[in-house]
Amino acid sequence: MTDGRKFMRRRDLLRGATLGSGALILSGCDALNENATFRSALRAVDSLNQMTHRLLMDRAALAPEFAPSDISPVFKTNGSVIATSAEYLAHLQNGFADWRLRVDGMVANPLVLGLDALRAMPVRTQITRHDCVEGWSAIAQWQGTPLRLLLQQARVSSRAKYIVFHCADDYGALPYYESIDLVDAYHPQTILAWGMNGETLPVKYGAPIRLRVERQLGYKQAKYVMRIEATDDLTKFHGGKGGYWEDVGDYAWYAGI
Repeated sequence: MTDGRKFMRRRDLLRGATLGSGALILSGCDALNENATFRSALRAVDSLNQMTHRLLMDRAALAPEFAPSDISPVFKTNGSVIATSAEYLAHLQNGFADWRLRVDGMVANPLVLGLDALRAMPVRTQITRHDCVEGWSAIAQWQGTPLRLLLQQARVSSRAKYIVFHCADDYGALPYYESIDLVDAYHPQTILAWGMNGETLPVKYGAPIRLRVERQLGYKQAKYVMRIEATDDLTKFHGGKGGYWEDVGDYAWYAGI
């Protein structure tokens, strides 16, 4: 068996484990989902999944990449298809010419970068599979700036543990946000994508930039990213569980595949 096939078998196994809590919620297990003991058990499984993933896989192991001929003819949209804040709509109106990304929090050198500055940095292009917790997958080509380059330039504190992505869209009445740990943040395939399938990233897929963290399920791939914050504590953000769906649906914070 080749190393690639071994990786895929581990990936499929871990994907099944990670889907456990989210799939139960989506399938309508309302009575269980409202039970505090059951939710606590799910969170324990989530922690086990993260530990197992870290033990089974090299931290720098790459998610499978594909050939251009494998790109899906249709890539579904889900979540918000446009951010509706006045600030975002103003940026959209002028082609994001004045849009700026902030990188701050527990860093020694806070950054404020426009799209031109991001695109001027070294670029990574990757063709990867997006796996949605709803059960569908699609392959696309993503082009963007490796997140680790920004974090290195910002000089993230040694006390930081997580990177939080603040987005321009509200989902319902709540702001959308996500977070990952530093292992995934510095992974070579974790990029801020501003291109998709050889074109400028379309609005419905998260323009001007979206997160691609290829070893995680789709709901971790935050769209409409406006600010990146290094922190040592996720409990101070919104519902305290590290992401929108984690807060409102008790999804796994670590959605590794």
